Amino acid sequence: MSEPESSPAAAPAKARPTAAAEDYLERIAALIKTKGYARVVDIAAELKISQASVTTMVQRLDADGLVKYEKYRGMVLTDAGEAVAARIAHRHELLTQLLRFFDLPEDVIFRDVEGMEHHISGETLAALERLTRHLEAHPEIVAQLRK
Repeated sequence: MSEPESSPAAAPAKARPTAAAEDYLERIAALIKTKGYARVVDIAAELKISQASVTTMVQRLDADGLVKYEKYRGMVLTDAGEAVAARIAHRHELLTQLLRFFDLPEDVIFRDVEGMEHHISGETLAALERLTRHLEAHPEIVAQLRK
């Protein structure tokens, strides 16, 4: 007796991209925004890694439907890739904004945000977003925090 085929409805949901994949998507989106395009050589230079490593990851992102990659031509984000990149950018900006309330040095904020942004849950992010909006609306609280 053969195993029953699993239906598409029973297929597992796509997992959240890895921290490394998110870093690539974040970099690709930034390059496209500033230069109008993203190429393997540009990503490798910005991330300070080999072009071969970038090519491997970009091919994986292509297979996952997050980028459309053409060898020797570059890549563009798919709609799904743009959605992930937008979430990453939002997370990054929110965490940066929150930490700035504490009057920390920018290099500390940058390093900490890079460490936190890939590991924070959606629930915690939503709570921090509410806190950030509250602090924006109440600068007197921010002044007390900075004392």
